[in-house]
Amino acid sequence: MDNLIYELESSHEEVNVPEKLIFGQTFSTHAFEMNYDSEAGGWINPTIKKFDVINLSPAALVFHYGQAIFEGLKAYKQENGNIVMFRPEKNFERLNSSARKMCIPEIDINFVMKALIELIRIDKDWIPDNPGHSLYIRPVVFATDPMLGVKPGVKYKFMILLSPVGPYYPEGFKPVPIMATKKYVRAVRGGVGDCKTAGNYAASLLAQKEAQKLGFTQVLYLDALEQKYIEEVGTMNMFVHFKDEVATPRLTGTILPGITRMSVLEILKDWGYNVNERDISLQEIIENYNNNSLLELFGTGTAAVISSISKLKYNDIELLFNAESAGELGTKLYTQLTGIQYGIIEDKYNWLTKVE
Repeated sequence: MDNLIYELESSHEEVNVPEKLIFGQTFSTHAFEMNYDSEAGGWINPTIKKFDVINLSPAALVFHYGQAIFEGLKAYKQENGNIVMFRPEKNFERLNSSARKMCIPEIDINFVMKALIELIRIDKDWIPDNPGHSLYIRPVVFATDPMLGVKPGVKYKFMILLSPVGPYYPEGFKPVPIMATKKYVRAVRGGVGDCKTAGNYAASLLAQKEAQKLGFTQVLYLDALEQKYIEEVGTMNMFVHFKDEVATPRLTGTILPGITRMSVLEILKDWGYNVNERDISLQEIIENYNNNSLLELFGTGTAAVISSISKLKYNDIELLFNAESAGELGTKLYTQLTGIQYGIIEDKYNWLTKVE
């Protein structure tokens, strides 16, 4: 590949992917990185090199002022041996959208796509063969200027890490309990709620910690202004299946525009469902539950694909769904999406990018 630098090991290392994979704790042999220097004309030295520690000054801007964005996507080994990625260009488009809001220089998507494909080809032995397993891909960009001062950096590092992962639900596709709260809000309009930036996730840790102490997986956030409408669940976009409609919160700049969310919307419309992106009040959900017009709740995201909700708690109100089995529509969507990703179902949407 033109302009790409290779710093690979002289001898091929034997790959031993652990049988038990804990998300985000095992990494492949190599990583991709390049640096941005405004004085050098932009992004320079794109390199595939051995995965290793990096050298940063304690004064690096990222540590003090939080200029960091990232993405998360996956590569899959299909039944016929093909290696594919699911809509990777959409992740890089979203990365650039985050970059614009965070005053970070954008990347050349075509070039980075080619570099990522090359990286996966080199480390393809790290993709697990077991059913439901995949290779998690983490692009990340952060400011590296060794100075203090609240202003955008002029030096950045872009990296792509690869991590083999097992199925999100190792014991099967199980529903999860969540809780809604007015105690915390995730984002406000005009802020960076629609960016995949590190600070958004740091700000969610306390609420999630408190929810987990009470036996809930995650927190369902409400809008910051009226604290009336549902937004997202930490790491998931939310969908509500009413009797006559499937609804999801509209994109107002306060929630992440999920790639899985986007895909689910396309599939549901293709299946003929009445699908709407709109404001959904928590009260509307409760009322429909009480009159038996609420069929199920589910979340969407890269890691779990679909997360069916077993229970929603708000103050003293509990909406109880099947705690053992995922909802019918959530299960159908999970089967469809994973079927496309693993090559079991035809990719008529042209969502897959073939690595080899």
